Amino acid sequence: MRLASEEDYICSLSWAKGGNYLAIGTSDCKVQLWDVYNWTRVHSLASHTSRVASLSWNDHVLTSGSRSGHIHHHDVRVADHHIFTLTGHSQEVCGLKWSPDGQYLASGGNDALIYVWPRMQEGTNSNSVQCWSDHQGAVKALAWCPWQSDILASGGGTSDRHIRIWNVNSGSCISSLDTQSQISSLLFSPNYKELVSAHGYAHNNVVIWKYPALTRVAELKGHEDRVLSLILNPDCSTIATVAGDDTICMWKSFEVDPVKKAKERLVKSTSSVIHQSIR
Repeated sequence: MRLASEEDYICSLSWAKGGNYLAIGTSDCKVQLWDVYNWTRVHSLASHTSRVASLSWNDHVLTSGSRSGHIHHHDVRVADHHIFTLTGHSQEVCGLKWSPDGQYLASGGNDALIYVWPRMQEGTNSNSVQCWSDHQGAVKALAWCPWQSDILASGGGTSDRHIRIWNVNSGSCISSLDTQSQISSLLFSPNYKELVSAHGYAHNNVVIWKYPALTRVAELKGHEDRVLSLILNPDCSTIATVAGDDTICMWKSFEVDPVKKAKERLVKSTSSVIHQSIR
């Protein structure tokens, strides 16, 4: 894929539900929407004034966060796509995640703040329902619990390094854990009710934690630079990670049916390198 200008670069990615469309946030303040089957660009959404660092889908609404601190909702079905703006962050919005039921949007910023916003409805304002300032570093890693809709996990950057678990309804921090390493990405594994974290400086690893105890289950080592992001495959059995060492790793980590899991689970990389370079 080539963007409109070779001087522009990709800052964020987000798959639409169903996998037909891929949203791309770029350095030239645009959000591009691509049809992945025909590999054609179907929309270029202009509304931001600075790079688009984060994206998240909620049905037909695509939400984007920029370096300016603004969050925009786009209705991708209509030409006048920019339908709402959320303001709260004073620095770049580096993390965005809609809850699985589509009721709440969580945003994390370089200002070390987390906001939780209600789903936009006609006649409503842009007030957040929660704002948390416990982290001491940028908050890029956000994950909603798929089996408990009011639970949000967040991870702090190099100057913080903590995983924090929040109850959105009560506004309380349920638990906190110092991982001793920058946290770049989080996800919940529904098969085993565990939390997976990706790390940069200083460990460059992936860790699986039992939830809600946050006790360490397994550590996945193989990357030689910071792990930038992770994702689960559709049956939630395999973790894919991408890192600054220009490699993608696949980790066969969970049984599809947890009833069949062995007492001692061996977590290993099934394919340590897919591409020597992903650029």
